[in-house]
Amino acid sequence: MQPSEMVMNPKQVFLSVLIFGVAGLLLFMYLQVWIEEQHTGRVEKRGEQKVTSGWGPVKYLRPVPRIMSKEKIQEHITNQNPKFQMPKDIREKRENLLLNYERSTRVLTKTSHSQERDQALSNTTGSPTEKWIEEHQGAKTLFNKFSKMIWPVDIHPLNKSLVKDNKWKKTDETQEKRRSFLQEFCKKYGGVSHHQSHLFNTVSRIYVEDKHKILYCEVPKAGCSNWKRILMVLNGLASSAYNISHDAVHYGKHLKKLDSFDLKGIYTRLNTYTKAVFVRDPMERLVSAFRDKFEHPNSYYHPVFGRAIIKKYRPNACEEALINGSGVKFKEFIHYLLDSHRPVGMDIHWEKVSKLCYPCLINYDFVGKFETLEEDANYFLQMIGAPKELKFPNFKDRHSSDERTNAQVVRQYLKDLTRTERQLIYDFYYLDYLMFNYTTPFL
Repeated sequence: MQPSEMVMNPKQVFLSVLIFGVAGLLLFMYLQVWIEEQHTGRVEKRGEQKVTSGWGPVKYLRPVPRIMSKEKIQEHITNQNPKFQMPKDIREKRENLLLNYERSTRVLTKTSHSQERDQALSNTTGSPTEKWIEEHQGAKTLFNKFSKMIWPVDIHPLNKSLVKDNKWKKTDETQEKRRSFLQEFCKKYGGVSHHQSHLFNTVSRIYVEDKHKILYCEVPKAGCSNWKRILMVLNGLASSAYNISHDAVHYGKHLKKLDSFDLKGIYTRLNTYTKAVFVRDPMERLVSAFRDKFEHPNSYYHPVFGRAIIKKYRPNACEEALINGSGVKFKEFIHYLLDSHRPVGMDIHWEKVSKLCYPCLINYDFVGKFETLEEDANYFLQMIGAPKELKFPNFKDRHSSDERTNAQVVRQYLKDLTRTERQLIYDFYYLDYLMFNYTTPFL
């Protein structure tokens, strides 16, 4: 035989490699099954030995499925330790949390009618339930991520020596209830905080006023523009809050933020200054942000957010809308908000307060609410020793002719959404509703 006849052609080489590969794969699969059978046999034998030696049956913990009914979760907990009796108040809290958990899982068992009704949402944003799970897992990860941060965890009594007027008694009682409620929530669900990484990001929304030793965490659409005006007056940058323009407040860069200081400066202020946060009903804040940014001309939000939202969530959009980004509908905005793959990132105007101000990591001394803004703000100003003539301004910063966003206005916007979409908005702001004891909206 000639040497040239002994050389295998490419087709023969390919077939040989393929045969050896399949044979190797079959051998690997056989060995894997054999090893698992041997391991299972040893585990069962060990369990039988413990039973016969008086140790009792062995129960191995199994992972809880990601989607379970309320009854299944309770059964799983009971089976792990049947002798454990949960205290009544904790059991009630768990019942409420499980009820909300179960409510979210109903999205998986929608009728064909509701599936057709929500087809537009699912086609553009992916599974709403997956989004809910991602957000709640993200909230849990947030608590775990900062579980080692060194922060003050106890409530420090407010210095009320400068409050001379008895008219603030009711306001003070309300304030103490809010602080206690937030503290108890964070103890039960936020864990004990002791962590040092990402400190600068955590305090990046906090403004500093050194003269009166104030730290104010900015929550957009909750009176933040007028609060910045107050801080500028307290800093001696202006004589009156009524003479400061919108652009000077937001683009002047007159105020210092806490992340501009070094590590020592941050910790010193966190532990010695009076820390305040003002919040708002999450649904009202969301609608207010949409009205402000998308229903009026805006040289930033229309081209940056509007164009991306219209392009992804509006079928057959006209060329003009794709170019200028104007005319975003509330339903389209909600599709963007709930999308786990948003075409453009989040914005502070509709970001959760739990991610802006980290209320379970930073021990806020004062928790004000937009619903009682003037009363809370003026009480706070007296408490920190502000000039007597300084009062919190009550004017609307922009679009003054528009009706303020209230519960009635919110209902008008929500009526165009499906029940599933309304539920998912609530789920999105779930932590904010719980932390600040806001009433669950009618969905």
